[in-house]
This record gives sequence, C-alpha cells and structure tokens, in this order.
Amino acid sequence: MVEKVNKIWMDGELIHWDEAKVHILTHTLHYGMGVFEGIRCYQCPDGRSGVFRLPEHIHRLFDSAHIAEIEIPFAPEELIEACKDTLRVNGLKEGYIRPLVFIGDGAMGVHPQDNPIRVAIITWKWGAYLGEEALQQGTRVKTSSYSRHHVNVMMTKAKICGNYVNSVLAKREAVRGGYDEALMLDTDGYVSEATGENIFVVKNGLIKTPPLTSVLAGITRVSVMTIIADKGMKIVEQRFTRDELYTADEVFFTGTAAEVTPVREIDDRKIGSGKPGPVTKEIQSTFFKAAHGELDQYQDWISYL
Repeated sequence: MVEKVNKIWMDGELIHWDEAKVHILTHTLHYGMGVFEGIRCYQCPDGRSGVFRLPEHIHRLFDSAHIAEIEIPFAPEELIEACKDTLRVNGLKEGYIRPLVFIGDGAMGVHPQDNPIRVAIITWKWGAYLGEEALQQGTRVKTSSYSRHHVNVMMTKAKICGNYVNSVLAKREAVRGGYDEALMLDTDGYVSEATGENIFVVKNGLIKTPPLTSVLAGITRVSVMTIIADKGMKIVEQRFTRDELYTADEVFFTGTAAEVTPVREIDDRKIGSGKPGPVTKEIQSTFFKAAHGELDQYQDWISYL
C-alpha cells in the first residue's frame, strides 16, 4: 500500500493529499492517454538526499508526451524543481516520485479535443519493488502468454499509461501462478523485457540486453550499461530467445523500481547456480553506490535536494 504523505504537487500548486482529486469524466481515466515517470530519491551516506538521474527522467516524460501529442503546460526545469519541492515538503529523505501528465475532463470519445492537460507529482516511501529477498537471493520468473507490444500497435518508446494494461495482465498471470514476475516476448518471439524492467543475460563473460525495438529505453538500463562498459566488461545489444536465458550463467533485471534485481529461476528452470552470480552482484553493488552518491565518476547522475 502507498503510505500517505502530506502534500501532492498538482497543476503548479502543493495541495493536501486528500484534496488531490479529479472528475470521474477525466479523459485519461477512460482511454489511458497520459504519460508518467518513476523516479527514486536516495539518502546518501553524508546525510543529503539525491534524486537519481532526475533531468533524464523529466526529459523522457517530455519525449513521451511529444510522441503522445500532449503538450505539457510547464517547462522541464519547472517540473524538476517541483519534484524536489514535493520531496522536501513531505520530509522524505528517500522515496519514489511519480510525475503524471493526464488529459482532464471535458469532451468524451476517443478524441480529447481541447480538454485541459493536467500535471501531478506524487511522492511516497517505497522499498524494493520485487522485495528485499529478491535483491539478495534473486526472483522467480515465468514467461507470459501475453506478447509485448508491436512497434506499430503501441508507441513503445513512450511511457504511456495505457501501454501498461499489457503489463498488468502479464503480472497478474505470473503472480497467480506463484511467480514473482513475468518475462515478456516480442511479437517475433524474442525476449523483450519484464512487465516493468529491462533484462540482461550473462554467458561466458559476455553480457547481452535486447535492442531498443519493442523495449522502453530504461534510464537504469543505460546507467547499468555505462557501469558495465566502465568496468571493461563486454556488453552487446542483441536479440536472443528465452531458451538462451535457461542456459545463461546469470540473468538480472534493471529498472527504477526494481533497481538491479537478480533472476534465479525462469520457467521452473534454475539459472546458473540458482543464486545471484558474481557479475550481477558486482554490477548491483556499483549501481547502489552510484545511486547513493558514493562514486565520484557518477556524481552528475545525482540531483541533490
């Protein structure tokens, strides 16, 4: 459950949590055309709070809106500051940030006409998305019966609200079957991503991740790819099949919510030793140090409050 905080930023104002309401005829509620982001703030060892790659997230929000033909009525710099203000006013040293751009009420039908574009920023406390145990021991995954979006069916480079119905269906199916997460294949049958995470596979020292076809360009994904390259490890963006995952040495997920989560089992098959491997643990450790502002070479990834 989301833990209630004091204030939500909405349309340029900080208002009380209970006052952040919308009309039942809000267009996005009916048709799913809105865009959003997920961002994390970490408390650093020196006591400061730092938001991980905040400008990159906000610029992706604007890219998503542009793809969706939504004009955000604020500048990127205003939303960057609003994210910080919302954390401060709620006294959150660490937390999750959810900027949401949606189409308000007015006209109904699939064409929103000149309905107002509304913007909200919500913050709350949120731990490990797949659970602390998953971060330490790895997570169990099942290949979904649902395919990831075709690139000309949905706009796969935009973080559009309605796109995530696909994820909700796949996640429910996996959890109902006793698994933690769903693996999603693209419409050609190749590994795409999970319901909210990018995927990496390690085999004989080579790290692979799917190319950005039907895959969202994850900000944690590109951060991890930078870490891998900086460590001198070999990484390629390449299509691969799910049976290549079965025989992998290691598999791990990346994402703002999931951070870097090892995968210990896919489709009832143990991955490697069935425990997080050395490559995954090294990348995970470096990522968390970078996200907490502990590494000088990645200081430009942190926006301090």
